[in-house]
Amino acid sequence: MKKILAVLLTAVMALAVVACGGKSDNKTDTTAGGQTETTAAGETAAGEAEGGAEAADLKITLITDKGNIDDKSFNQGAWEGVIAFADANGLVLDEDYRYIKPEEASDAGYLAAIDLAVQGGANVVVTPGFLFEVPIYEAQTRYPDVKFILLDGSPHTADYSDFTTAENVASIMYAEQESGYLAGYAAVKDGMTKLGFMGGMAVPAVQAFGYGYLQGAEAAAAEMGLDDGAVSVIYHYTGNFDENDQNKATAKTMYQEGTEVIFGCGGSVGKSVMSAAAEANCKVIGVDVDQRYDSETVITSATKGLGASVVAVLESIADGTFDTYAGKTTYFNAANDGVGLPTTVLDGSSDNAFDRFSQFTIDDYNAVFDTLVKGEVTPIREIEVSNADGYATADELVSGLGLTKVVVTVR
Repeated sequence: MKKILAVLLTAVMALAVVACGGKSDNKTDTTAGGQTETTAAGETAAGEAEGGAEAADLKITLITDKGNIDDKSFNQGAWEGVIAFADANGLVLDEDYRYIKPEEASDAGYLAAIDLAVQGGANVVVTPGFLFEVPIYEAQTRYPDVKFILLDGSPHTADYSDFTTAENVASIMYAEQESGYLAGYAAVKDGMTKLGFMGGMAVPAVQAFGYGYLQGAEAAAAEMGLDDGAVSVIYHYTGNFDENDQNKATAKTMYQEGTEVIFGCGGSVGKSVMSAAAEANCKVIGVDVDQRYDSETVITSATKGLGASVVAVLESIADGTFDTYAGKTTYFNAANDGVGLPTTVLDGSSDNAFDRFSQFTIDDYNAVFDTLVKGEVTPIREIEVSNADGYATADELVSGLGLTKVVVTVR
């Protein structure tokens, strides 16, 4: 894991160059409609990956979802993993690896981008997010010699009638409930008792983050001997993953009502929360990747080991052990460093990743993280929700998660 972290540090710095360089976008930000030349080499290259291949033989394409490659969230985290693997193995940008931004955010648009990637020579395709579940279901049989890394999802039909993960697909999931647990625990341990949660859509990953957040707050309150109902949480789904005025207004209202910190758990929703927090002089918990570099309001982030998991699967393809992940879903969790709060500051601005807390320290973090690693604490990932769209009521949250110290208001 130390090797993975080292190469990921290099990847972060490389991505900063890609994101900020004036000319680099022309090389890497390829849209499904912007590619003017394709070749039949994709079929040959795809075949080379079958049964394992040397790293030098891999042609890797990452396809973004709705966001951009520098979204400080899911796309960026996955791309950092690709860069880390590429740097460790001497792969060349645009020759051996690249990314494509689809023309439209739809099943058809994503599938068209996959077609473009394979036609362009890709024998490994990385797709970050559940929005690729249906496109990968189609692509896995269309391109049996291409290996797909599907992050945060499992392939299925559009009507959910069939879930099949073919042997050329690695379905990678994360124990978001554990990462959310750590965030909620840290907030309450730091002395905060008025919390907020702004999720995007009520998809399994976002639900798990929120459920874990509530359970972590409950556990910390119990350890501190707080009274029942001492911690209050305003719980809200925006219904989108966007940065917009409405989401900022929602966060602003929460802060005006006394909320001390909001867990912005929905891609670019977090940017809206940060903007409101900056005006209100309040705090934010980021998501997916370490978002402290986006705003001084971000005290920590509930992260997934996106880059580390991408590196791990790419390494398995290169060394011929892809069957470790092939044809099934693999969860990355605390036990394999797949989730957590950031423990280092990459830009050198501080030697203490917990310096934005008042009381919560790295020793406190290590102690609670260890309970997850050892299985002494197993946060609940799913609860029974009557609403077909996945929006739990306050009663469902309280009863399903066993909350007594935490009072929930759903909006």
